[in-house]
Amino acid sequence: MTDRADQIIDALRSGHDQVTAVVRGLAADGLSRPSGASQWDVSQVLSHLGSGAEITLATMEGALNGTGVPAADFNTSVWARWDALSPTERAEDFITANEKLTICYEGLDAPTRDELRIDLGFLPAPVDVATAAGLRLSEFTHHTWDVEVAFDPEAVLAPAAIEPLLDQVGMIIGFLGRPGALGDRHATLAVRTTAPGRSFGLSLGDTVTLTSEEPDQPDAVLNAPAEWWLRLVTGRHAAAHTPATVTLTGATITLDDLRHVFPGF
Repeated sequence: MTDRADQIIDALRSGHDQVTAVVRGLAADGLSRPSGASQWDVSQVLSHLGSGAEITLATMEGALNGTGVPAADFNTSVWARWDALSPTERAEDFITANEKLTICYEGLDAPTRDELRIDLGFLPAPVDVATAAGLRLSEFTHHTWDVEVAFDPEAVLAPAAIEPLLDQVGMIIGFLGRPGALGDRHATLAVRTTAPGRSFGLSLGDTVTLTSEEPDQPDAVLNAPAEWWLRLVTGRHAAAHTPATVTLTGATITLDDLRHVFPGF
């Protein structure tokens, strides 16, 4: 598990450095540009990520110091303060807050990365560093794509994050999927990704689940870059941001059906 934590923390660092290079060059008009998150401009995405970094750091410090999760009103006060910032302040403070969180992760020695358990406050039990950092990596990677796609319609997820996010997507797909979008239809898909190459099954029934093996007789076969598969699951799948290498074969389900199943966050 330490190796997985190492991989995730390295991805958080490279992702931070990449998006920081983008953010530092933005003027006021860039910060007010619509982002890949439909309800937010770029500065609001940075506010969300910055406040999240501050809350995550407080949670990490609570685990390290043995003081537990912050008080119930802590998150609300953090969000209110970030909401009141100007777009320029959000950008500047995001860089500072996320750097502090990244340094905290990087400062964990090998035994701590393996043994520490963190109460996130919304899961039934404390989790290890790899799980906690992996959840942050998912949020961070997809929302930094929201920032970058505002300036580059062909933006992709940060490469260092792809493999660890693929390894954990099964943990969140049931939460993100909306099988009711298909009405009474059920479907099984074979999913085949590139970069890295993986194959597995996707079941769209009363719930949305992944299986480690492809179904013997799938209703459809989805071929896609791994980073787009991750963007599909998290709702970042508009046709304008779907590469030509994405194909879906099968008569009973379409890419638009899948887009409705995964509305995103």
